[in-house]
Amino acid sequence: MTNDLPDGATPIDPDEAEGLLQEHVAMLGELDELEEANIQLGLQWAHERALQRSGRLDVLTEDFLYELHRRMFDAVWAWAGQVRTTNKNIGVDKFAVRTEVKKLIDDARTWREAGVYNADELAVRFHHRLAAIHPFPNGNGRHARMMADLMAQQLGRPRFSWGGASLTATTELRTAYIGALREADEGDLAPLMDFSRS
Repeated sequence: MTNDLPDGATPIDPDEAEGLLQEHVAMLGELDELEEANIQLGLQWAHERALQRSGRLDVLTEDFLYELHRRMFDAVWAWAGQVRTTNKNIGVDKFAVRTEVKKLIDDARTWREAGVYNADELAVRFHHRLAAIHPFPNGNGRHARMMADLMAQQLGRPRFSWGGASLTATTELRTAYIGALREADEGDLAPLMDFSRS
């Protein structure tokens, strides 16, 4: 498969590439299409479990977070839902992933219960930290955005628009998103807040 990754994308190492379940995939565009179809199934699963059922599941649990990633990518990658075993160009050390995810879940639950942030800011802060942890070999941005959407919806807000288009290809929109993430890395969350509802 060709490896023309968009700006800000995390390369998949050869061992992770071995986890591709669809052997016929030769181009990044084909992979994107397969992943998008799988993500729609993951979204359906998440809506049924977290938004539509009485006694619905709380999205702010480690189990939900890992299971959501698995459901989003399990038809494409053998390692879907599993913490990465390699270090990447971004993210915490591979051995710190589970600890950092647990800290993030605990912090977000405290923010929610104490009303520290409004629903949008809580979800965007969660998204930013989850993307920075980068728990998985691939799909971290899409997973973090879906987690933020589900959190906002559980808190009575509409899902975010994230620019209104796919962020998987190199476009001005993706460049703006990556720029907003980098500004949040430096402590300025405002561009990411603005982008999330653009």
